[in-house]
Amino acid sequence: MPMFVDTSPPGQCIFCRLVAREIPAAIVHEDELTIAFMDLGQVTPGHVLVATRRHAATLLDITPEEAAASLQTARRVALAAQQAFEPEGLTLLQANGAVGGQTVGHFHLHVVPRHTGDGIDLTWPRKEPGAQVLAGYAERLRAALQA
Repeated sequence: MPMFVDTSPPGQCIFCRLVAREIPAAIVHEDELTIAFMDLGQVTPGHVLVATRRHAATLLDITPEEAAASLQTARRVALAAQQAFEPEGLTLLQANGAVGGQTVGHFHLHVVPRHTGDGIDLTWPRKEPGAQVLAGYAERLRAALQA
């Protein structure tokens, strides 16, 4: 499946159009900062997207308030999915940029109920750089957090 990123201007992206009710959607929940709706490409029953109402391309573009509201909405949706679909597990996924796997250029999280044999495979090559390299990475992050 080819990956693409919707680079439409704010207000014209598919999620902005959904928020504005210009296109139909199966909306599950909405509040002042977020909207949760069914993904058209249901991976499993109950697959929901939680997006910011305001256009923001990635995690790096949302406010701390939008970040908190998005995770709170995702948790509410996850609890509802647990009750409604009784999954054995749940995956919460958030991607940024085309290389990160983002396919729509508007911040969103996937809430995916999981069942044995559902065909979803989230794997990546594990690297073990060693304690000294990890300590160097941690130092770089600590310095960036202080900036």
